[in-house]
Amino acid sequence: MKRQKEHAKLVKELAKGDEAVTSGGMLGKVTEVGANFVKLEIAKDTEVKVQKHAIAQVMPKGTLKEM
Repeated sequence: MKRQKEHAKLVKELAKGDEAVTSGGMLGKVTEVGANFVKLEIAKDTEVKVQKHAIAQVMPKGTLKEM
């Protein structure tokens, strides 16, 4: 129950510019946040649209530059 509440809070607080990992392991930068979906930039000029609830974790800023 606690984990569900934490995940719901994470999804609610997603914002443009956040670096996030999906439940499938894809890492990207949030470029657009909608009601049910977010767009992740996974490479230069490559964006994917995923459900908000597929976001597993928000990473610290600068994680993408290290890769």
